[in-house]
Amino acid sequence: MERFGALLLRHRLVVTLAWVVVTIVGVLVAPNVAGRLQSGTTVNTASYHANVALQKEYGGVAANPSVLVVDLPHGLTADSPAVKAGLTAADRVAAGVPGVRDLSFATTGDRALVGSGGTSTLVMVYPPVSGTAVDAPVLDAMGSAITGTVPGAVVHQTGIEQLSAGGTVGGSSVLSELLVGVGLALIVLAWVFGSALALLPLLSALVSVLTMQLAIYGLTYVTSIHINPSVQFIVALLGLGLSIDYSLLLVNRWREERDRGADNRGAVVRAVKRAGHSVAFSALIASLGLFALIVVPVSFLQGVGLSGLFIPSIAALVALTTIPLLLSTIGPRLDKIRLRRRKSTGPGTMWTRTAKAIVARPKAAAVSGLAILGTLCAFGLTINIASPASTSLAANGPAQQGLVALQHDGFPTGVLTSIPIELPAGTDPAATAATLRALPSMHGVLVADTPAWQHPGSSVIMGLPDSEIGTSQAGSALSDLHAAVPHNAMVGGDLVQSTDVTHIMSSWFPVLLGVVALLTFVLLARGMRSLLLPAKAVALNVLSVGAAYGVLVLIWQLGYGSNSLWGIPATGSISPFVPMLLFAFLFGVSMDYEVFILARVREAYDRTGRTNDAVVEGVSRTGRLVTSAALILFLALASLSSAPDVTIKMMATGMAAGVLIDAVVVRTLLTPALVVLFGRANWYLPAWAARLLRVKPSAPGRIPDELDARDADDGAVDAPTPHAPVHA
Repeated sequence: MERFGALLLRHRLVVTLAWVVVTIVGVLVAPNVAGRLQSGTTVNTASYHANVALQKEYGGVAANPSVLVVDLPHGLTADSPAVKAGLTAADRVAAGVPGVRDLSFATTGDRALVGSGGTSTLVMVYPPVSGTAVDAPVLDAMGSAITGTVPGAVVHQTGIEQLSAGGTVGGSSVLSELLVGVGLALIVLAWVFGSALALLPLLSALVSVLTMQLAIYGLTYVTSIHINPSVQFIVALLGLGLSIDYSLLLVNRWREERDRGADNRGAVVRAVKRAGHSVAFSALIASLGLFALIVVPVSFLQGVGLSGLFIPSIAALVALTTIPLLLSTIGPRLDKIRLRRRKSTGPGTMWTRTAKAIVARPKAAAVSGLAILGTLCAFGLTINIASPASTSLAANGPAQQGLVALQHDGFPTGVLTSIPIELPAGTDPAATAATLRALPSMHGVLVADTPAWQHPGSSVIMGLPDSEIGTSQAGSALSDLHAAVPHNAMVGGDLVQSTDVTHIMSSWFPVLLGVVALLTFVLLARGMRSLLLPAKAVALNVLSVGAAYGVLVLIWQLGYGSNSLWGIPATGSISPFVPMLLFAFLFGVSMDYEVFILARVREAYDRTGRTNDAVVEGVSRTGRLVTSAALILFLALASLSSAPDVTIKMMATGMAAGVLIDAVVVRTLLTPALVVLFGRANWYLPAWAARLLRVKPSAPGRIPDELDARDADDGAVDAPTPHAPVHA
């Protein structure tokens, strides 16, 4: 790394111009990235293939419908001629929009679309493309057609897509929430550095995120794996956090070297040499951890995994090249622009006291930390992975009002998750529908004898379950339907496919955990030249993720916080993609903090040979750094929790809680306590393991009597010390 730093400074002009060009291209390309991404999820299941066939033949009938709830004026019922005329007028509006299909009492004559007492009715409207919602102007025009024909009628709009967008068809942009996070990050950075140096991590993050967008844009041309539009959100979020983490480490080390008397160029080179190893090593582990998602046979997760291979590596590359160049040119001048009284870069007084307290009572610290994690993990084990019920998707808004009206009129919420069934030629739709209506879990089955729903080679009937498909209250509706439909029929639906995807992810999660844990252990064992440290790190990371799951269960599944913070009642379940993405995200970010602390502890141990002193120095030097980095990411994630979509709220909540738990409980309490308790065993690497890892073993050596006595007094485990320094 020292050579890299020197080489970088010698060719600063070339490197600067290269990043300027990349940034400009990134700015130009970024608006076009969304157009190259593909929504939806590809997976090898019967429901996926059914949805593909339905889309090709019948458009977006597999989508969750937009629903018009029509409350009729006094004296009229769904059977009234005026009401049927109004519904027919709405049908004509839908038929006039390419790709839009609808089902109403006028087209089906099915009493399943008529509410209690006959004074209300539903109109089910399907978009041209599955996975989307019908455009609001179309629904407005259909509602106007009804109220224009039936004066006094009240028309509400609702649906899963509208509710998921926060109660309206639109919903605010994630970008606006992310910008709030950037602003909060700047405040924390200004407090940490106390000078205009706070701008450097954000500048590096900007270059990183734009470069990542450029990389994803290129990926869409060279891979057949579908990259979902939500990857842009993940890239922006994770890119921001990791870029700031890596930049913080480099800038902080540069200041330390300057305070020790090094000239500016020497301080830059030493910062790259000392902190650069940690940055590169952390990025490698985080990249491979995210890339491991590619083993799960779900296109959305594979797209995240493929993109994740570049997120930490690009963040590290940008930080290791832009930050040294900026520090070598404008660093001293920025550091002189003071925002508050500058604190020393030496060991923090508060963190030194904390570290000494942990070293003095390591068992108490370890028990306290494990008790907190154990309690949260116990709640995490009760996690229920399913789509949230419609009643918990929106706190207010027109869609929520429509849902209330739908339930008031006696309709079950399962009608919002209708199930399209494609029947082959020769199968009687009416007879099949009559059979399915007899199922106790079905509210009704709709049949429309129109060209939009019946083609020469096939036909589609629409099942309306009592309970919402894909949720924890779904019951046996889907299994009953599969058992009752003709063997050559195809059962589709977005949430039916989501149910299958949830099952696949649950089955593959142990594989993902094993792959990530093994990769992390091997890389850490090579970097730390130890078996105990990487085993401890992996175990604590798993506990940290489990604790984050526990927070999700408490806040969302059980409702201890969702209602008071966002006005949303307990969801009863956690969205299917959240746990797996949360695992990949937290494992990478948590390992950053682990490496930052242990690298400093290892450096001190190689110099002093005393484990306890190394822990005090490592924690006192990195405590403020780790907590500041975690606080920045926590605030950015907390700001994202105000986004309207419940799934994004869950992701942001889980990530924010996980980052905070990891930084406070795991890295600044459990990690140093366990290192103290393990003593010299931390640094032991037997010859057989060294051969497998292709590194030098930590051979036994003479331990000075005074060191041996000191470690023995502290309850440390007797083990050989390494004979050569190791950089991580």
